[in-house]
Amino acid sequence: MVPTILDRNDMSDYLFAQPSFLTGMGRVLDLGGVFDDYNTSETEAEAESKAMLSDWAAVGQDLAEAMGAVSERAQ
Repeated sequence: MVPTILDRNDMSDYLFAQPSFLTGMGRVLDLGGVFDDYNTSETEAEAESKAMLSDWAAVGQDLAEAMGAVSERAQ
């Protein structure tokens, strides 16, 4: 699912799952890479569209922050 709240942490690594603390502890002993986990999609096109939407949401947030900063300086 694409993030509904624009949060930088959700946008920059959308395709990677966010492990819990216990999963991180288990990875210390995971020499075979069994715990590697990724967010999945049904098709490659779906994954690409989710990633593109996330990328453009980040661009929109960057533009909004820049316009806000310029607006504050102009006042």
